[in-house]
Amino acid sequence: SNDVIGMGLRGTHSVPVFDIHDAMGLSTCVTCGECVQACPTGALYEKSLMDKTATKRAVQKFDKVVSSLCPFCGVGCQTAVAVKDNRIVQIDGRNGYANENRLCVKGRFGYDYVASPERLTKPLVRRDDAPKVADPASMRYEDRFSVFREATWEEALTRAGAGLKKILDERGGKALSGFGSAKGSNEEAYLFQKLVRTGFETNNVDHCTRLCHASSVAALMEGIGSGAVSAPFNAAMEADCVIVIGARPTVNHPVAATFFKQAAKRGAKLIVIDPRGQDLMRHATHALKFKPGSDVALLNSLLHTIIAEKLYDEAYIREHVSGFESLKAKVKDFSPEAMAAVVGIDAGVLRDVARIYATSKASIIFWGMGISQHTHGTDNARCLIALALITGQIGRRGTGLHPLRGQNNVQGASDAGLIPMYFPDYKSVEKLDIRGWYENFWGQTLDPKRGLTVVEIMDAVHEGEITGMYIMGENPAMSDPDQDHARAALAKLDHLVVQDIFLTETAWYADVVLPSSAHAEKLGTFTNTNRQVQMGRPALDLPGDARQDWELIVELARRIGLGWKYAQVSDVYAEMAATMPSLKNISWERIDREESVIYPSKAPDVPGDEIAFTDGFPTADGRGKIVPADLLPPDELPDKEFPLVLTTGRLLEHWHTGAMTRRAGVLDAIEPVGIAAMNPRDMQKRKLQQGDKITVEPRRGVLEAILRADREVAEGMIFMPFCFA
Repeated sequence: SNDVIGMGLRGTHSVPVFDIHDAMGLSTCVTCGECVQACPTGALYEKSLMDKTATKRAVQKFDKVVSSLCPFCGVGCQTAVAVKDNRIVQIDGRNGYANENRLCVKGRFGYDYVASPERLTKPLVRRDDAPKVADPASMRYEDRFSVFREATWEEALTRAGAGLKKILDERGGKALSGFGSAKGSNEEAYLFQKLVRTGFETNNVDHCTRLCHASSVAALMEGIGSGAVSAPFNAAMEADCVIVIGARPTVNHPVAATFFKQAAKRGAKLIVIDPRGQDLMRHATHALKFKPGSDVALLNSLLHTIIAEKLYDEAYIREHVSGFESLKAKVKDFSPEAMAAVVGIDAGVLRDVARIYATSKASIIFWGMGISQHTHGTDNARCLIALALITGQIGRRGTGLHPLRGQNNVQGASDAGLIPMYFPDYKSVEKLDIRGWYENFWGQTLDPKRGLTVVEIMDAVHEGEITGMYIMGENPAMSDPDQDHARAALAKLDHLVVQDIFLTETAWYADVVLPSSAHAEKLGTFTNTNRQVQMGRPALDLPGDARQDWELIVELARRIGLGWKYAQVSDVYAEMAATMPSLKNISWERIDREESVIYPSKAPDVPGDEIAFTDGFPTADGRGKIVPADLLPPDELPDKEFPLVLTTGRLLEHWHTGAMTRRAGVLDAIEPVGIAAMNPRDMQKRKLQQGDKITVEPRRGVLEAILRADREVAEGMIFMPFCFA
């Protein structure tokens, strides 16, 4: 799907070539390794199978090959993990629904972080002579004993539990909070939120979705009564029109991107909308590079065109939609001609895109962080929902709304209730009847008020309202939008327990650090962006004295007074499924047997429903609700002092805060240092050269990076990945 490898030269001189006979390193190769997996002759092997000279295969047989899942993005690729001497030596893609044997560079070659010499293998406790400071002198692993000392499990768990219990007894549950992980399993997410709600006696529990698709979920819950995708990304193969907006799938969801490319090849109209250029635009029929922050203006102009030209589906609106008239009134002033200057796109192009989307037999919309990570992120998503509702482009094959989920289990963690306002399956914590059901099920009184989000929790720490925190597998010292603010908050806590596989930036602020299990060492279910509930299986033994995450959650629960008893992970799943109607007919045994089941499923022996909302929506009246959006500028615009727009995102080779990928040898070798990318014209104006070490100064700090020329970055913009410390 990447169109990199072909045949070059002629006759008996024909050879496989990269692009137009370019050197591999200079070609458009994305290091996915598909050529290695597909090679029929054995001419290509992974380096991990070869001897030190890389000329002879050293690993001839594997001790075992484990069927599992990729630990990185929300695509949820199924993998075959080959192990020799308790070491992963090869990962291939399996023929799963989401990946059809494909993997990207992270999934195939980014596995050796689990064997990093920086893995935590013994519990750590803070030294008495190492007070917390907001800006530690060092966060290097080799300097860890200047702050921490090793401890027994008994000492570490006693300290961890006692510190949390002391705050609970003295100040009440409102002084405690917890950050769970979208990297962990569904079972771990369920246990974590249950611990906070029943043990801490508060709803102050959240995870990274707050900084990702929380605004999308808010709009989806408001508009169609569900935060899940209405169709899998595979539906692009049945669509006549595919819109990708505010997302860079070739970088963030590379395997999903192959379906979009294939859809374009078979003739679908591919419309890519992004302020930055991107690789997917090479395959697009329409590439709209619009002005940053003008999303609502652009989308309202599409809605205006569809309504003004009567391209909407009147019958569908009559049967299934509320709020059409208010939308009609709102967008009447948003004509493409009026918005062209605001958006930076020609009015004719905007009208053409609107017509294609509305009149195609099947149209589908995919979006990412570029839509949701705004002060007006919820409005952006509302506009996308309105597009689908007024055209009836939802509830049929090849149609729908799909926010591409970032982390490998951010969908599952959210489904399992790892959010402050909802119990599992998005049931409000403030509704008396729902809360009463959970009080009976869990056997105790629960907090009647929604909890604080990750951002609000940091504010509450600064205000002295929260003094204790339990963080599992999250790294807010890197992922928080205002790092200085977050780090100062972490340093201010009276008691912080961090449970992780590495001494992350966040762990440096901990009182107790608990070494836990990597993805390749744990058993559990994970839910991908397609709503596929899949089985992840352990391939490796735990290193040193590290313990399973779910067991540590249970152990801490016991030490703060909860009498939890779970014999195995499947027991946790069974309890979780009993609280979640979405998992009806999807037993642990079924997932183990079938590998992957899409929810919802109508019967234990019937495949799950790929397409949701075929006969209405799970709202009070069964109708989709349109909420019109007004044009609001970004909170901060360029000015004389700060003339450039700073945009952030991921790199193909790195993931999120980089805690895993910066410790993966192949990935770190490809992208070893933090970069800042600028348009070559902007570089020329400032007399800068590629490779220069530059200082980037936003309104909230100063960063240093290596400058890279990138024509995909618009003039007046600078791009930086957020995976480097």
